[in-house]
Amino acid sequence: MLQYIIGLGLIMGIGDVRAKKLIAYCGSAEAVFKEKKSHLLKIPGIGDILSKEILSQNVLKRAEEELTFIKKNEIKTLYYLDNDYPHRLKHCDDGPILLYYKGNAELNSPKVISIVGTRSATEYGKTMCRLLIEGLASYNVLVVSGLAYGIDTAAHKAALDNNLFTVGVLGHGLDTIYPAANRTLAVKMLNQGGLLTEYLSGTIPDKENFPKRNRIIAGMSDAVVVVEAAHRGGALITAEIGLSYNRDVMAVPGLVTSNYSKGCNRLIKQNKAALVESADDIIYTLGWENLKKTKPTQKALFQELSKEESVIVNILKEQTSTFIDEITFKSMLPVSRVATILLELEFKGMVNTLPGKRYTLVS
Repeated sequence: MLQYIIGLGLIMGIGDVRAKKLIAYCGSAEAVFKEKKSHLLKIPGIGDILSKEILSQNVLKRAEEELTFIKKNEIKTLYYLDNDYPHRLKHCDDGPILLYYKGNAELNSPKVISIVGTRSATEYGKTMCRLLIEGLASYNVLVVSGLAYGIDTAAHKAALDNNLFTVGVLGHGLDTIYPAANRTLAVKMLNQGGLLTEYLSGTIPDKENFPKRNRIIAGMSDAVVVVEAAHRGGALITAEIGLSYNRDVMAVPGLVTSNYSKGCNRLIKQNKAALVESADDIIYTLGWENLKKTKPTQKALFQELSKEESVIVNILKEQTSTFIDEITFKSMLPVSRVATILLELEFKGMVNTLPGKRYTLVS
């Protein structure tokens, strides 16, 4: 099964969106390769050229080689239909169909923050990064970044120093570390976090890989925090992707004369990002402060719930806060019905509404 999943991702012209469509139509990745051409041609977006590529099955040999690498290096594979695939990323249409992972962090942690910024970080940026993570330490946050120079490195190091798990999302395969100067840092992260990528072994860190990997950084988190960014660059790409995924985006302001604060200042000026001066701003924006202040007496105990209410309550028990679209997806109820039930549960004192159309059970 895994060989076919890997192989599907190797076919030229079939990205993650098309791959998911093929799997949905055929039933599995293996079934895609065994499907008749006449049936493949009936699938929207799959023409004669792509159907020939699928049926040639030339990619399966390379996929078999990758299976050997995975087994030898004890790499965990995360298929997008698996329970342990990052559930926040699962609901992003262009999320990878398969991820490769080494580490011990729980990718579905209740609280996940992505911190990104320029590779040319200033002392101000590094200090702000450290202070933000120090302020989040008691909330047991999973810190995600890209293992690049600058703010990424500062974020990973600060997380380790504050006993938080941290995950680096790579723009290459797990057979190498880029930049090489972060190899020691990466090894530490394997024991207190992990390394995650969508790329096969042997994939070199080409510059076009990094903007693509940024969708993983944005998609697997509750919020994207930009600490320092010039007027253009990968951090701003990540912020824009986060906005498209309906994630909270926040930015640390800086001097108007600083080149490496222009991007952050513009995000704030355009109302694309909430202004962040301290960890308290992140905690407030994400509603974590309310979670801590919630008193158990606010919850109506031993209430009788309808079948639909019980379904939604059980979904909310899975994590600290949940987006309404995720509740709709998991409950298989119409979004209008989900909204009504959530309102009824709120009236009963069982559910809190958080910023960004997220919901949480009252503790």
